[in-house]
Amino acid sequence: MGLFGFEINLGLIVSIGVAILVVVTVINTARIVPQREAFIIERLGKYSKTLSAGFHILIPFIDRVAYQHSLKEVAIDVPSQICITRDNIAVEVDGVLYLQVIDAAKTNYGIENFRFAPTQLAQTTMRSEIGKLELDKTFEEREAINGAIIEAVDKASDPWGVKITRYEIRNITPPRSVQDALEKQMRAEREKRAVIAESEGDRQAKINVAEGEKQETIKLAEGEKERLINEAEGKAKEIMLIAEATARGIERIARAIEEPGGKGAVNLRVAEQYVSEFGNIAKDENSKDIAPTLLEYVDPNSKN
Repeated sequence: MGLFGFEINLGLIVSIGVAILVVVTVINTARIVPQREAFIIERLGKYSKTLSAGFHILIPFIDRVAYQHSLKEVAIDVPSQICITRDNIAVEVDGVLYLQVIDAAKTNYGIENFRFAPTQLAQTTMRSEIGKLELDKTFEEREAINGAIIEAVDKASDPWGVKITRYEIRNITPPRSVQDALEKQMRAEREKRAVIAESEGDRQAKINVAEGEKQETIKLAEGEKERLINEAEGKAKEIMLIAEATARGIERIARAIEEPGGKGAVNLRVAEQYVSEFGNIAKDENSKDIAPTLLEYVDPNSKN
């Protein structure tokens, strides 16, 4: 019974050991690589292959995962550093470097630290580019500086299996004394622009006033011209109407005279008017001498 029990325990222990061995073997052989990652496999200490995303089976106890890399783009802070400009001004510059692992094998076996090396190269290139420019130009030429750093670092990092996608200057900080000088310069420039803008406004206002007065004068002159034209046309029409009426009156009188008794009626009408006027003239003593003449005109057959 004891021997039988010992054999059962030994068989159980062996089964457990085999199960543990199977689990360990599965763990060491089966690998699931996530998306956008790469596993570096070494076989007996030597590079064997690079595993991409998916399920993979390795040789137990011979193959092992030596490195794991993300293939996503990463941002690395480039520490601030002091750079000397062309006009000998010390400025503090920092930035952000964006890189991406393209070849995981080169990244592991081509360089010791693929993150540290590009940042050092970026700093070196930054000092060189800043030294070519004067202080005022450093703020204007950021895009050119970024492009030069990307070109230099990307070319150097190609054997490392790393692609430099972008570099952005984050801050350019000149000394405090230079900042104060720049602030005064900017304040003076703003005040200059304000004075120019104010003078331009006054000039434009005067021009607008003069233009308004000019237009007003023109409108008044045109109005006066129209008024005179209208008055002249009115007077002309009035004269024409009077002339036409007079002509029609004379024409009627002429026709009336030609009718029987017309001349006598005319003479009678004229005599009545002269008699009326004679009464007024007779009141004046100085006009007695012309009385016979009036009577003679009224009645040609009368005697003194």
